[in-house]
Amino acid sequence: MKLFLSSYFAGVAKLFLEFTQQTCVGKKVVFIPTASIVEYVTFYVGANKRALTKLGMVINELEISTASPEEIKTKIEEADYLFVEGGNTFYLLQELKRTGTDKLIVEHINKGKVYIGVSAGSMIVAPDIEYVRLMDDPSVASGLKSFSALSVVNFCVVPHHNNFPFKKAAKRIIEEYSDTLDLRVIGNNQAVVVDGETIEILTINK
Repeated sequence: MKLFLSSYFAGVAKLFLEFTQQTCVGKKVVFIPTASIVEYVTFYVGANKRALTKLGMVINELEISTASPEEIKTKIEEADYLFVEGGNTFYLLQELKRTGTDKLIVEHINKGKVYIGVSAGSMIVAPDIEYVRLMDDPSVASGLKSFSALSVVNFCVVPHHNNFPFKKAAKRIIEEYSDTLDLRVIGNNQAVVVDGETIEILTINK
């Protein structure tokens, strides 16, 4: 299992290049922007796409909220990397579950396909995203019946630590859940990387 979980991919793209030992050049990445489509601020989507392109990767965008089951299955199967963008975590989970993409992503992660998460995409791999209510608005996902998430890992990422505009939200999550959840706290210049049984937090050297 290989996961690269970040707050802001464009800020740590160099770490991803190192994580893949520069083997990502020329590879296909399925880019799932779904979490961002209910957000007002979305500059990071373009920034992250440019970062992927700069790394030499080929982007194949997949908007799961409107794609057919066949398109979802085909694009995920054809990709070398799975990229799940940031935005509203609850809306993302709702659409992943509604379309069955959640099970498909977990299946491919278990087969060894590299998963790249950004903010919401990093939090979604936890067992449950109830803790994210302190950072994201659950009301945009009226069809979501449960906060149980992908359960790929047994920890919970807290992104944007000490970064505007989520500094207070991240702090509240840490204060409320540090005693009950295994929190992995990262800023925009960091990433949680999982390689098999090894889990570590990497920081970009500027």
